[in-house]
Amino acid sequence: MSSSAVLLIAAPSSGSGKTTITAGLAWLYRRQGLRVKVFKCGPDFLDPLLLGFASGAPVDNLDLWLVGEDLCRQMLAQAARDFDVILIESVMGLFDGEPSAADLAVQFGLPVLAVIDAGAMAQTFGALAFGLAHYRADLPFFGVLANKVAGERHAQMLQESVPSAHWQGWIGRVAPLPERHLGLALPAEIPDLAEKLDALADVLAAQPIGNAPNLPTIEFAAPIASEIAPLLAGQRIAIARDAAFCFIYPANLACLTALGAELQFFSPLAHEALPACDAVWLPGGYPELHAAQLAAHPTIRAALAQHVAEDKPIWAECGGMIAICESLTLLDGTMQAMWGVLPAQVSMQTRLAALGPQSFDVGSGALRGHTFHYSTLQTQLEPIGYGSPCRLGSSAEAIYRQGSLQASYLHAWFMSSPIATAALFGAV
Repeated sequence: MSSSAVLLIAAPSSGSGKTTITAGLAWLYRRQGLRVKVFKCGPDFLDPLLLGFASGAPVDNLDLWLVGEDLCRQMLAQAARDFDVILIESVMGLFDGEPSAADLAVQFGLPVLAVIDAGAMAQTFGALAFGLAHYRADLPFFGVLANKVAGERHAQMLQESVPSAHWQGWIGRVAPLPERHLGLALPAEIPDLAEKLDALADVLAAQPIGNAPNLPTIEFAAPIASEIAPLLAGQRIAIARDAAFCFIYPANLACLTALGAELQFFSPLAHEALPACDAVWLPGGYPELHAAQLAAHPTIRAALAQHVAEDKPIWAECGGMIAICESLTLLDGTMQAMWGVLPAQVSMQTRLAALGPQSFDVGSGALRGHTFHYSTLQTQLEPIGYGSPCRLGSSAEAIYRQGSLQASYLHAWFMSSPIATAALFGAV
């Protein structure tokens, strides 16, 4: 058995400040000399990049549907063994979604800290906190933190509206972290990020939540790793990784490594050549922000075309798929020629085009994943299949095949089926 201080940081809704508070606490506890592991509920890529910067360790996703209960339990147990503090940032509102962050908290006994935007309320804060704490009788509720507080007198009114045991402090208004159409800006794009986190940690240190020894401690059984056959032993997979291709789950890399593959990273944005490899993974990211620079790559178009001509697999997802299309029309109407490996054209949109978890099967078992994009694709290719949304609200995403190239807007969670993942990259 291993134990660690644990908090699941939730809120009544998106936009309440969960990411900011989680990052500030991770920075604070790390500054106090503690080893901090952060998880993110749901399929998000961007919050984990910021939270990884704050905690100094890679951030994995926890989700009962995407990740599965067994792997969630295993990752929590490993974190309790290796870290002093585990922070888990929830997704959306505490009870939103199926399964929700509350379901995760109940399943594993994770104490919940509710972050409430109190900027436009006083004693009603207590009613909202009471509702979050008691909506589910089995929820392990720990406390509440008030955000966007006007000052000491405002904080006093808020504190008086909740049980003393639940009050974990307050912070005033802080400058929001920069965002764009898919979420937060990348950490490297925020030059004063360390200073922002220091200032936030200073404020949190003066609150009850800043006293790490007071955090609830949870004991987890020893992790039991599932066996993964080395179906990709001896195979080298080239993976695009830079600011244009940054949507990479750490667990996906762990899965490929467990399958026996050798991973070779390269930066198309820096015009690095495609490495000698047996398969290619082009993950999602922001090709639309770097379209001209990607299009100017002197060798990637021919190298990928030759790779397909040699019948070697390519998996291109979302942003990776956009890069290999014939053209990309940006929001200002500019059309940029792209790499032209897939006979398709992409157009950026001002509104979200698709969002939601889906599973898909390209012939070797179902993989779970999700879709989240602000563009649409036009092609004469007939899809080889479609994703299956796990709930209402998202349209089934098409999956395309051109020779040994497969592409979709779907982001795959490789650990959901290592066998299907191995097949995606060429295992027989």
